[in-house]
Amino acid sequence: MLVIGERINGMFKNVRNAIAEHDKSVIVDLAKRQLEAGAHVLDINVGPASDDPVGAMLWLVDTVQEAVDAPLSIDSAKMEVFEPALARCKQPPFINSTTGAQEQLNFFLPLAMKYNASLIALTIDEQGVPSTTEGRTEIAMRILVAAMEHGLPTDRLYIDPITLPVKAVQDQCAKQLEALRQFRQLADPPPHTVIGLSNVSQRAQEKRLIDRTFLVMCIANGLDSAILDPLDKDLMDAMITAELLLNKQLYCDSYLEAYHR
Repeated sequence: MLVIGERINGMFKNVRNAIAEHDKSVIVDLAKRQLEAGAHVLDINVGPASDDPVGAMLWLVDTVQEAVDAPLSIDSAKMEVFEPALARCKQPPFINSTTGAQEQLNFFLPLAMKYNASLIALTIDEQGVPSTTEGRTEIAMRILVAAMEHGLPTDRLYIDPITLPVKAVQDQCAKQLEALRQFRQLADPPPHTVIGLSNVSQRAQEKRLIDRTFLVMCIANGLDSAILDPLDKDLMDAMITAELLLNKQLYCDSYLEAYHR
C-alpha cells in the first residue's frame, strides 16, 4: 500500500514554529523519520503557519528535497500555491487535492498533466459531501470521466471517499467502506483509492485504536493508499499485517522487519 506521510503540516505546532523560524532541522528530521518508518510519499502542507503561503511552501519543498529523495504531495487550501510548488518538485509529484466540483477539476487536471503529477480527488461537489454511497460513487465517476477527457491515466488518479469523524457521523464509516468497493468497479484498470485516515478519529478519545482498526477495515475493502502518520508504529504494523493476511505480502516469521527492507 502507498503510504503518504502526513507529519510535515503547519497544523502541527513543531512544524508551524519551524516554518516561522526557518528551522530546517525539524523539517529534515520529520522527512527522514517518516521515510524510515515506511512512507513512500511526503505530504507538504504549510497550513496556517505563514502569511506568505507560496514562499513558505517553496521553502518547505526545497528543505525536504535537499535532505531526502522522495516524491512530494503538494497540499494546500490556496490555489496559487500549487503551480510554483509543482514546478519546484524534482520527482513526479502528487496534487492534494481537488474535489469533484467542475471549477476545481478544470483547474487541477491541466496542472496534473503539465507536471506529470498524480491527483488526489475528493468525492465532494458543489452540493457538499454526499451522505450516501451512491452519491460518492456518482461523483467519483464524474471525476474519472473528467480525468480521462484530460488524458490523465487511472494509475495517476487517487479517489477519496471522504473520511468523516466517527464521533459526529458514525453511520458514514460503513458507507465509506462500501464506496471503496464501488470505486474499484468504475474502470479497468480502476483508479487508486486513498483516505485521510486521521479524520475518522477527530476529537475521539481512542484516536490511535480507531485509526488502526479503520485502516485495516479499509484495506480489506480495497484501499490501496492512505495519508497517515507513519511514525505510529502500531498503525504501520497493523497495515503490514493486514496486507499479509490478504496475501499481498509473503509470510516469514520476521515479516514486519522484512517489509522495511
